[in-house]
Formats: sequence, structure tokens, C-alpha cells
Amino acid sequence: MRQIFPVTGQELEVVPRAGVGGPLPQPIRQLAALYGNEAGTTTAAGRPWLRANMISSADGASALSGRSGGLGGPADRMVFTVLRSLADVILVGAGTVRAEHYGPVAPGGVWAGLRTGKPLTPPIAVVSNSLDLDECPRLLDSSPPTIMITTDSAPQDRVAALDGRARVIRAGHDQVDVGQAVTALADLGYRQIVAEGGPHLLGQLADAGLVDELCLTISPVLAGGTVGRVVASSDEKAAATPLRLAHVLADNGFLMTRYVRSAD
Repeated sequence: MRQIFPVTGQELEVVPRAGVGGPLPQPIRQLAALYGNEAGTTTAAGRPWLRANMISSADGASALSGRSGGLGGPADRMVFTVLRSLADVILVGAGTVRAEHYGPVAPGGVWAGLRTGKPLTPPIAVVSNSLDLDECPRLLDSSPPTIMITTDSAPQDRVAALDGRARVIRAGHDQVDVGQAVTALADLGYRQIVAEGGPHLLGQLADAGLVDELCLTISPVLAGGTVGRVVASSDEKAAATPLRLAHVLADNGFLMTRYVRSAD
């Protein structure tokens, strides 16, 4: 893997995912430096730094055969583990949790050397109006506990079923208010949030002006079909978020891009 923008000539060996809990290899140190937050762990507005991490095909599809994981490769997975290692909490929509069969982050899925002063693994925070986790039982009874972000009108039987098995946060009445959700995560002490999708959650975050950074991998695949974009918004009049290209890494046709919110 090499950095092609800005042009530095820097080459990074692609480290296999196996053994990511062991000693910190030099390529991982280099990646961590590249993805260090320019604004630290707090934005100018005083809220947590929210980084979106997504992958798309060359023609903009957000998934292949129903899963985003089908678009990835070794270099993309290497970046994925580094971003999880730097995160305080991982924010994801319930639809993506079900489609990708999410479980808690395993100690072998992060680099321990990047988590100094943090818990061994970051918790998963799931945005769900219905609290339907029947297809993802591994997320319950985990350590650290999964955070369920739901509404005041969430089914009471499902809320009761989560008692002692997950942490429930209410943010909004009929639909989850993502602004309230981010504030609630900040109140729990989480300052670096990584949002891993899906497209509808990222659309809500973008519409609310909460996305500070987009890490987008472009996969060398022409997907075709009718799959939507990585950000799906229902608000046609939402203001666009100007971004600045921070860097681009390339490996075997994959482009790992990092965009940061522009000050302009």
C-alpha cells in the first residue's frame, strides 16, 4: 500500500488481520498517524469528533450481494481495524447490524497498542427505533455492554428484555434524533465516534451537520444493480457539507480516501 496523495513516497506493508492484538507493527503506527484527528477529540463546536467509515464500489454501490463486506480487501480491512482501535465508540444503524451480523468488538479485532488509556475494546452503539436484535444475539450480554439508542415510544417489552443485557439510551420520541444521540454518547465520555453506517444513518448524521470526517474506500468493482449510495438522505434541501481531501492510499486497485470537513 502506498500514499499517492499528498505524494510522499510512503509505502506501508499490508499487515494481515490475524494477530492484531499483538505488538504494534510499524505500518500500523504509520496508519494511526495518518488518521489522527486534526481537531483532536473535540470539534470547534465542543461536541465529539464523528468519523464516518464506509466502502463503495467504483460505480458508487454501498454493498455487494447485500453486504458491504463483500467489497473489501486486505488493505481496507487494515484501515478498518486501525479506525476501530482509535475509536471510543462505534455507532451503527440497526439495519446494518442485521445485514452484517454484528457482534461485539473482539480483543483480536483491535490493536491494543492504539488503545492506551481506553478500555480493551470499544462498545457498539446501535441506533434502533424497534430494538429488534433477534438476529444479532451476540451483541447482548457483552463487555463492554452494547448501547441501544432508541426512542421514548420504543416497545416496552423489548426495553424490559434488554434490562441488564445492554445499556438503553432514549433520544427522540417517535424517531431517533441523531443530534440527541451524539450528545448522549458525549455525556458518557465518548469523544471519538466512528459511524460505520448504514447509508440511512449516515444520511441523518450528514443532514444534521454532524459528520466531521469521511473515510471512504473505493473498491475496484463495477457492481451495477440498484444498490443505493453510502449516504442516503430523505431531505432534498439539506445543506451540503464541504470536505477537504486529506490523503489517498492505494493498494491493488483499492483507493482508501480520507476527507475532513472544510473550514470554508
